This record gives sequence, C-alpha cells and structure tokens, in this order.
Amino acid sequence: MTVAVLVVNAGSSSLKLRLLDDRDNTLAAEDLPDVDHLAQGMLPDAVERLAHAGTITAVGHRIVHGGAEFTQATVLEDSVTTRLHDLIDLAPLHQPKSLAALDAVTAVLPDVPAVACFDTAFHATIPPAASTYAVPREWQRRYGVRKYGFHGLSHAYCAGRVADVLGRSRFRIVSCHLGAGASLAAVVDGRCVDTTMGFTPLDGLIMATRSGSVDPGLVLWLAEHENMSPHEIAEALEHRSGLLALAGTADMRQVQCRADAGDGNARLALAAYVHRLVTAVGAMAAAAGGLDALAFTGGVGENSVTVRSMAADRLAHLGIAVDQTANEAAIPDTDISAATAPVRTLVIAAREDVIIARETRRVLA
Repeated sequence: MTVAVLVVNAGSSSLKLRLLDDRDNTLAAEDLPDVDHLAQGMLPDAVERLAHAGTITAVGHRIVHGGAEFTQATVLEDSVTTRLHDLIDLAPLHQPKSLAALDAVTAVLPDVPAVACFDTAFHATIPPAASTYAVPREWQRRYGVRKYGFHGLSHAYCAGRVADVLGRSRFRIVSCHLGAGASLAAVVDGRCVDTTMGFTPLDGLIMATRSGSVDPGLVLWLAEHENMSPHEIAEALEHRSGLLALAGTADMRQVQCRADAGDGNARLALAAYVHRLVTAVGAMAAAAGGLDALAFTGGVGENSVTVRSMAADRLAHLGIAVDQTANEAAIPDTDISAATAPVRTLVIAAREDVIIARETRRVLA
C-alpha cells in the first residue's frame, strides 16, 4: 500500500481532504460540508474511503494564522494547539475553522502524527520596513500589531511553480491569488518581501464579500456618528462588502455576465476590482525592485480571461502583455505572455495541498 499524507484544508464553505503520495500525486480526494455542520459519521467515512487509496502516515493541516511565533510548519502537540487557540482573535473568521477541522480529524486519527502548516509563515521574511505599521509601539509590543499576510501556502506554491515552468530560480514575481479571498505577494528569488493583506485577512484587494482596504477613519466615523458596534462594522466589512456590495453578487462569473449585459453596477464592480488589483501589482513590483513574472492563481485568477486581460492592458507600462488566444485557451500551468513581452504572465493552478504535504514530510523527517 502506498504511503501518503492526508492534507486537511478547512475553508469557509467546505472541508477539503486530499491524500498525496511522496511524489505529490493526488491519490484520492473528498470534499465535505463546512466543519461546523459535519453530520455524525461523515468525516470517519470519508477518511476510511481515502485510506483505501493509501496508508495515512501523517496529517498536514492548513492553519490560517501562526502569529509571530510560528514562522514555519510545526508538529502539532498540546502546547502548540493551545497557542493556536490564543490566536483566534487575530483571525476570528478563519482560525476557528482550521482548529475545528484539526480536532475532528485528530479524533478520527488519534495516533497519526500531525503537522500545522501556516498561511502566515511564507510572509515571515518580509522586512521590517514593509511589515511595520506607524502606530504606537505599545500596540506592537502588547498586541503583536504588524503586517502578517495570508494565503502564504498558495503564494509559495505559485512562485515555485512559476520557477519550474520558466526554468529559472532567481527572479522577481508578483503572485496574484484571486479567489473568494484575494491577495498579492512580491517574491524575490523565492522569498516573500511584501504582500497586500496585513494584520488581518480583511486588508488589501476587493474580494467576494470583503471590502479590502478602507480608510481607517471610516471605521471610526461609523462607530462615533452612527453608533455602530465593532461587531456590526466587522460583519458589514467581512460579509456584506466587496463584489457583493458593488454588484449584488459575490460570484465573479456573475459579475462578468451582468457587466457584459450592460449592468452599470456590475461594470463598476469589475472596474473597481481590476483597478485595485493593478495598483497593488504596481506596489508589489516596487517592493520587489522590478518585475520578471506575473502569475495568476485561485478561482478567479485561473478562470477569468476577462480579469487577466483587463489587468494586462492596465499594466502594459510594466512590460506586461498577454497573447489573447493563449489567454482564452489557458489551462494551468501555462505561459500566456505575448511573444515580445519582457515580463512573463502565467496562469498557475492553486495547489496549497502540495505545499502542505511537502512541509509535513519535511518536518516529520
């Protein structure tokens, strides 16, 4: 029987289980409902089905927030799990999902070693000039206020895969993880030097239901003049903003369809989304000291011909241009650049599971 790592990725709407062998081949996969609503017996049954494809010798968990303490994958012990629960306040929408999945899988596989792989870890190399907020030092010391960044597992895989596709190991990449959540990372020779998400996953780009960056004065104004509670403001910015607020739908496919049909709100939503995206690419390119490759990944990044085309047109001054035929026919992992473009543009499949499996094997070895 093939020896394999079980990768556990708890999202906002599903629990993804993937079984990978030591060559990163996917042996089996199971997608279950949100961990908060797992019916009794669903998880044990799913794990049993997966085990038919390979012997589960280790479990790798995606954990959204590792704080300043966990900057690399870590074997899960009781003390580590306790510390991860202490970090819930830094990612209240995401961390509980990760930890609920951890508890559920551990109950099914109590004797199998497990490793925590952190979305924040890839960004631990960001220099202080990029990670520091100009806020009172007391906040930094007491609350750990700084830029952490997220989607690090996806950005790490994307940057590595770009290197494989282009046959180079030393260059400057801006990776664009565009899904329901969205962020960019500036990666120089494999090391992250900046990213668009900050202290929380609410920062940065316009997302499906999240606002992205807003003036902090707006939050203060709402609290003072409208008597809105922190919970009310957070709920609005997390769940009722982004594409949903602008276009009436959080689904980029529907936004594009409505925009094509002449819907003014959808057109504005798409234009605002791309505007925020391209200005952030420019900022990340500046942080990297230049740009050699631009990579799109995630559900929108991999599937939206329109977003890639609009972004490339707006970024022509950086040397970016796509071949429209290649763009329309793109199947990850592929280069869609125009032949004469000095900066390569690629479409890369999001494979956080591969990074998690690799890190799990590395730590346990």
